[in-house]
Amino acid sequence: MGHAANNLLSFAEVQHNWQSSYASLLDRHGHVLTRQRINKEQHRLDWTALNEVSPALIDALIFTEDRDFYRHHGVDWGAFSRSVANYMTGQKARGASTLTMQLVALLDKNLSWQTGGRTIGRKWQQLQAASYLEQRWTKTQILEAFLNLTMWRGDLQGVSAASLALFGKLPSGLNRAESIVLVSLLAAPNARAERIAARACMLIKAGYEADCDSVTALADSSLNNRKLPIAESPDILSLASRLLSKPDQTVTTTIDAKLQRYAYESLRTQLAALASQKANAGAALVLNNETGEVLAYVANSGLVEDSVWVDGVQAQRQAGSTLKPFLYGLAIEKNRLTAASVIDDAPINISTPLGLYVPQNYEHDFKGAVTVRTALASSLNVPAVLTLGKVGVEPFWQLLNDVGFNLQEQPDYYGNALALGGADITVWQLANAYRSLANGGVWRDVRILPKDDSLPTSPEKRILSSQSSFIINTILSDRNARSLTFGYENPLATPFWTAVKTGTSKDMRDNWCVGFSQHFTVAVWVGNMQGLPMRDVSGISGAAPVWNSIISYLEGDSVGNASPIAPDGVHQQRVTFEGFQQPSYDEWFIEGTEQRQVSYQADTTPMIVYPVDGTIIALDPDMPVVVQKVYFRAHHGGETLHFWLNEQDLGLADDNYVWQPRRGRYHLRLKTLSGQTRHEVFFEVRGKLSPSSVSLHRRR
Repeated sequence: MGHAANNLLSFAEVQHNWQSSYASLLDRHGHVLTRQRINKEQHRLDWTALNEVSPALIDALIFTEDRDFYRHHGVDWGAFSRSVANYMTGQKARGASTLTMQLVALLDKNLSWQTGGRTIGRKWQQLQAASYLEQRWTKTQILEAFLNLTMWRGDLQGVSAASLALFGKLPSGLNRAESIVLVSLLAAPNARAERIAARACMLIKAGYEADCDSVTALADSSLNNRKLPIAESPDILSLASRLLSKPDQTVTTTIDAKLQRYAYESLRTQLAALASQKANAGAALVLNNETGEVLAYVANSGLVEDSVWVDGVQAQRQAGSTLKPFLYGLAIEKNRLTAASVIDDAPINISTPLGLYVPQNYEHDFKGAVTVRTALASSLNVPAVLTLGKVGVEPFWQLLNDVGFNLQEQPDYYGNALALGGADITVWQLANAYRSLANGGVWRDVRILPKDDSLPTSPEKRILSSQSSFIINTILSDRNARSLTFGYENPLATPFWTAVKTGTSKDMRDNWCVGFSQHFTVAVWVGNMQGLPMRDVSGISGAAPVWNSIISYLEGDSVGNASPIAPDGVHQQRVTFEGFQQPSYDEWFIEGTEQRQVSYQADTTPMIVYPVDGTIIALDPDMPVVVQKVYFRAHHGGETLHFWLNEQDLGLADDNYVWQPRRGRYHLRLKTLSGQTRHEVFFEVRGKLSPSSVSLHRRR
């Protein structure tokens, strides 16, 4: 045999050397989560065994390329003789190459027409190599190798890549029409669909059993609408790109494929319901409380095509109210407050270097005196700001960093807004921070790869005591305390024990729901990729239904999900209240901080809350006049008082008074019916409205 034949590998060597251009990301059970194309030169999947190929395709291949395949020993001498005669007479040579001869050209590029031209010498080398191969390979091995090594169209190498890209199915499911279209590509892989259809119809006329019209339509639809052999999985695409780096690589994760799919579909279903409200993106993360294993990692909803690579789990978003549990936990730990302490949820103004800070509640009203339990569970904003004043911005900032939020700015940058989530965080950080509450105040690292004892792990650290963590968890699980803002029936209520919190960022750009059962922590973010405000979408209506769906899937049928057992050093104490309407109840206290009776003395001093003395209000000429309103607010202290503005009686000061600002200097007073002034402030309005902004005045 010639030198070319000696260069041919065995079937086992060819199969062993085969390398997919894709890497595979597997779940904890070995199921494929997604495949990522690493080698960009070809689309090449795993080696396909012949018994995984439809008999229809094998029949079409033999009918088209080598009808005597099972009778010859690598060379069709009759066809070869005709080819030589045609070559000697100057006619076009055709029909001489058997499947075996075509295969040796695939195995050794030096035997292909592309490298040596269509010469008798090259043909003779192919004959020798084909005869050699037939002595060492079985017919099954020859067919199998040919189907895998062939470039079918463009960069599609191998029958599986071609079948999935062109017909959306594995080669085991190919029918006769699809098979004849596929083998018709062998003569001219990148020809137009019309030419491929014409060749297929010619083969049908030659005796292949199929319908020409159907095959023509199929060629047009499949060849002109080629898909990716492996569809991109937007839910986990960005994660796969970080974990996979080499062709044919396999990486096993801690993710559960069934849960991953369920979480992704839950998110997609909810976003479909919110489509008209500018909510088109989301992310979800599920953690095992005990081990820190990531059980689901939904990084992207896939609804915005040009953003499928964005990882919503790692993207920074405004935290909203999701940081409040850590603030109150710190206050309870430092004995600044107990869960039964009373805080006044009333309008306040806080002077800052950047101006006046006026916190509002989500519902734009105030609840009056409330317990810390109610303030946290119902996510009231003014009590959170007052609590930050008790513990200090810097200690709270330090706690948030300890729990893994890695705040990028110094404490002074955030100021009082830190209490209301004025910091950028990620779903990844948030989920593990809440997991630390589930684990009694102990923070441990999260992992998405199986545990490797040979690698160093981050040491665990206590961020809150088990006692203060337990009390915070009882608040986050308290349906009654939550009802002031959210009512009794909402997606936060589950038939099993859970502790949960929502959050909505400024202008409704982001909303969150994060919480845990005894076994799992689930964090969900809903928003949009454009960073635009959503329309009437809050944590309770946006992210919470997804959270409820996922946590119910995880815990719905489980047993032993009663409320956690209180740790040592914390117990319940009956508390009665004096000075405001609050029924007595049993509250949890850290030992030494018990309160049997809580008294509340309302501030009865009449005063103007807003604007404060010396306020300067600037008109914006680019904004419609209708949205440029000033709200006068006051404590009336039980008296009947009126607002007076520059000697004009505006009416009762019982409610917020809406005033349309105009340029000028103003004197605002609180006056009794007899004309006595109880409080007064001076303020100024600067700037002016443009004619266009006034013309936009309309009811909103």
